[in-house]
Amino acid sequence: MSRAHDDEWDLASSVGATATMVAAGRAMATRDPRGLIHDPFAEPLVRAVGVDFFTKMMDGELDLAAIENVSTVRMQAMVDGMAVRTKYFDDYFVKATEGGIRQVVILASGLDSRAYRLPWPDGTVVYEIDQPRVIEFKTATLTGIGAEPTATRRTVPIDLRADWPAALTAAGFDTTAPTAWLAEGLLIYLPPEAQDRLFDNITALSAPGSAIATEFVPGIVDFDADKVREMSGSFREHGVDIDMASLVYAGERNHVVDYLRSKHWDVEGTTRTELFARQGIDAPAPENDDPLGEIIFISGGLTG
Repeated sequence: MSRAHDDEWDLASSVGATATMVAAGRAMATRDPRGLIHDPFAEPLVRAVGVDFFTKMMDGELDLAAIENVSTVRMQAMVDGMAVRTKYFDDYFVKATEGGIRQVVILASGLDSRAYRLPWPDGTVVYEIDQPRVIEFKTATLTGIGAEPTATRRTVPIDLRADWPAALTAAGFDTTAPTAWLAEGLLIYLPPEAQDRLFDNITALSAPGSAIATEFVPGIVDFDADKVREMSGSFREHGVDIDMASLVYAGERNHVVDYLRSKHWDVEGTTRTELFARQGIDAPAPENDDPLGEIIFISGGLTG
């Protein structure tokens, strides 16, 4: 089913199921002996969602030979990709707070547990924005296992297609204080004009000294829907409600680096291949790679 301007989801379906898949990847990366990341909350969150496929994926109980287009090598490539992505954004937040920023906004926060697991300096306030039932589920699940935020956590239960800047401000956001923004794993689910509007809103809300991090997927421009639909069909046969071919918005859009620079953000892009190399990990071969291809990770600060 194609996307609509008012479509909804939970963490077991549609865009929400991708958040659960990403959390499962973080759980598996946490167990990896290389220790690139440590997210002790990813696993209990995925188990609470209750999608059998993702639980078995974490536990190593999937019969990969029985799943078309999936292999041990492809699965490891997914886990490695999630590890380097998570570490990049973790390091971004550490650097931002070491530079004195004490206000953080995580857009489309999903099952992100950084408010609970990163070593935030005293006085840090972390705002999480996502759909109301996603926020409610994560909060209740982590409370249920006795988890406590390591910063002041303020939730903003609103769809990003609504007036989230007003809701964020109403939750206590200080437009005069520098902010570290994160839009992770989000942009491909936005139409091109909504991507621009997101960064316009972020810029309007940002005080001097603010920071931003996100990623850009050039492959979204010439997205091969048939290939992705074939791959996700294998997952649907195993009870996973994900059809990436219908979830993403393909086609021409502004390159994020260029657009942010036009808004006075001094940002640099780093390819995923470079991140693999930094960690001494071999980048996946094309046949085992993400169908969207190379990803560019972006971060920097506001100059104007």
